Amino acid sequence: MTEGQIFSHTQSVCPVCLKVIPAVEVIQQNNQVYLEKTCPEHGFFSTITWRGEPSLETWGIKNNPSHPDHPFTDLNQGCPYDCGLCPDHEQQPCCVLLEVTQRCNLQCPVCYASAGSSSQKDPSLETIHFWYQKLMEAGGPFNIQLSGGEPSLRNDLPEIIKMGKQLGFNFFQLNTNGIRIAEQDGFLETLKEAGLNTVYLQFDGTEDTIYQRIRGKPLFDLKMKVVERCQKVEIGVVLVPTIIPGINDWNLGDIIRFAVAQIPVVRCVHIQPVCYSGRNIQKPENKDRLTIPEIFQKVEEQTNGLIKVQHFKPGGGQHPMCGFQANFVLMEDGSLKALSKFIPNEKMESCCCKPKEASISRLKAQNFVAKTWTFPEKSPIKQMDTKPLFFEWEHFLERKKNFQFTISGMAFQDAWNLDLARLKSCYIMIVSPEGNLIPFCACNLTNESGISIYR
Repeated sequence: MTEGQIFSHTQSVCPVCLKVIPAVEVIQQNNQVYLEKTCPEHGFFSTITWRGEPSLETWGIKNNPSHPDHPFTDLNQGCPYDCGLCPDHEQQPCCVLLEVTQRCNLQCPVCYASAGSSSQKDPSLETIHFWYQKLMEAGGPFNIQLSGGEPSLRNDLPEIIKMGKQLGFNFFQLNTNGIRIAEQDGFLETLKEAGLNTVYLQFDGTEDTIYQRIRGKPLFDLKMKVVERCQKVEIGVVLVPTIIPGINDWNLGDIIRFAVAQIPVVRCVHIQPVCYSGRNIQKPENKDRLTIPEIFQKVEEQTNGLIKVQHFKPGGGQHPMCGFQANFVLMEDGSLKALSKFIPNEKMESCCCKPKEASISRLKAQNFVAKTWTFPEKSPIKQMDTKPLFFEWEHFLERKKNFQFTISGMAFQDAWNLDLARLKSCYIMIVSPEGNLIPFCACNLTNESGISIYR
């Protein structure tokens, strides 16, 4: 057992039997934070959850709860067994994933959903129409991510987008490995015409050795072609690297430099530290974890200070341990002007930065993503004010409109580091076949034998 100060108490599950463990301690030792729990049947587990600066005490303020306006399930067994959402959930949806297929043209060993291994049929258009209706009942419209499996394998993907647009949904992103976009002429154009806003592109690095290890084949040239096609069609791209210690954590700086060189078509790099669920269920050691502060440190070191630790702040609308973001504007000289700055908790609490209602923070996050991840609309050149101060300000606003860039991330949870207080604040949902809303980390939660609660 780790010796240190008890930081807080929470609840979790046993990674062997997935039963709830009610007495879980969050232990701090120096700047390292561990989640420690004991299952009566399977013993003691200790998992690193935070390592380095900024310290967890100074990082983020949890939002005041905002329970679902229209819960679809009752509170019976308790979290995480009543998801739907249940009345006890403390956040409303922001982004909702529609898994439109379980087919996939890759067999990635780190897949959260174990995609490609199931023989189940694709959900029909009638089923997807039902899902859209349920989302509106739940308080939509929300941002929609078309996911799977590999959603581009569906030939009727444009119809799925058009249907959602007709029912009142405004922002659509495609979670894709990019293979079909790169290989089929005209495919991306049909998606853009249907209403697709953003390509959410699996992008693990800038070298093929990385793709060989994570995806099983060299894919970097293909990723380049996807970005080129998105530039031509004028559709925004989010680069999404799954970061694994020892495999591509050393490549973060090059990923960011690549992204900056592709602004404005690349809108964001969205970093996802590896999560041990789905197909990737081996018991991880603490050395196999990459925590949020370590990402910041690696980014600063590998970009030679172009991006600094203090540029990162907690993501809006979610639990502060779940996500982060840093916002910039690319200037003409190639520099990045930071729009975000980390404010420690003690300073936030002494000013006007008090906890907000979760629903307000969720709406802000939802609107921010929809606005900044979309390719910027061309605006007519307007006459600038000739006064130097006003000219500089108007010029900066024009740069911000067209050349804003974000680095964000999501630290997904697995059976070893699951914190139910964090899970209750989740706003990333997956629609179940029955039309219920399951928080992402609950839906993908897998024990060490591959057994899942919801899949």
